[in-house]
Amino acid sequence: MTLSYRDATLDDLPAIVAIYNSTVASRQVTADLEPVSVESRVPWFHAHGPATRPLWVVEEAGGVVAWLSFSDFYGRPAYRHTSEVSIYLDETVRGKGLGRQLLAAALQAAPGLGIHSVLGFIFGHNEPSLRLFRAYGFETWGTLPRVAVLDGVERDLVILGKRLDAGK
Repeated sequence: MTLSYRDATLDDLPAIVAIYNSTVASRQVTADLEPVSVESRVPWFHAHGPATRPLWVVEEAGGVVAWLSFSDFYGRPAYRHTSEVSIYLDETVRGKGLGRQLLAAALQAAPGLGIHSVLGFIFGHNEPSLRLFRAYGFETWGTLPRVAVLDGVERDLVILGKRLDAGK
């Protein structure tokens, strides 16, 4: 599968939210315990922009099947060169290498967006996502033990990071 993505538009938000909501029940990917509404995600959508914090969508057969976002880390100006990357895939395309392609594209694009450090916030029990990020050189920069409670089970949050200008 050749990767083709584009910047998301507000018209894509219902599909983005549907893909996000499809992960809620798994308790693997998000700390949301109930599906979110499209309306609740409008401010999040507007916090993104192609120049510094893009939100990309991947279409297949005319519909959005995946998205990737670059998001601010901690919301303070001194952290502007650090971004969290999130990848969400429709269940029909999971396990087919699309996540790898999106992460590779994000790492390639990051320097042009002024990003020096990329972060992934991943539950400690989400082995597929941990493997994906580690395969691209991300290292564990921190673990927040038992900070999330999912269906009565305390879960760790692992902070993975990758410095993009390590040789400088």
